Amino acid sequence: MPNLRYSSNPLANEKIPQAGNQPKTSKKTSLSLKSEGEIPRIFQKVRYNDVELAEFKELILCKLGAAQGEYGQLKAAITHAASNGTEDTSPVFKVLEEGASALSKEEQGQLAERQLKFIRSLEAALIRIENKSYGICRETGKLINKDRLLIVPHATLSVEGKEIEEQRKKIQCPISRRG
Repeated sequence: MPNLRYSSNPLANEKIPQAGNQPKTSKKTSLSLKSEGEIPRIFQKVRYNDVELAEFKELILCKLGAAQGEYGQLKAAITHAASNGTEDTSPVFKVLEEGASALSKEEQGQLAERQLKFIRSLEAALIRIENKSYGICRETGKLINKDRLLIVPHATLSVEGKEIEEQRKKIQCPISRRG
């Protein structure tokens, strides 16, 4: 019987016998992959580095400036800040024009509200950058794909996280069908 030497395997915390020219045999290590191509969790990136966060911050600040400009224009259109005030005082009693004007103001109000929500989400993304938690999915805890963040810089969910959230919503609020 050959003289066996044991060395510890730091990845699996198990002893592997070694004898001269015998090949190493081992059970599955703790780093075994669940599916082919999957990266073990300990080697996955946990957060974006400071250089990447600075790039995202620059992108978000650019989008934030544009969004605030659009919001200002919508707000001015709703309040007629750019006009001399004759639109509301002119004696026009045409029902269709008044209805169209009211609808236009309502649509502009909805657009302004949506724009304000977008501005707030961009500002929240800037706070997450400062906290160094930007780009981490709030559902899965994994890093959101960089390409997704470049398109939707205020995203808080990865594609996987979004699918999980949508499934949860379907379970919580099933649509009742009437026959």
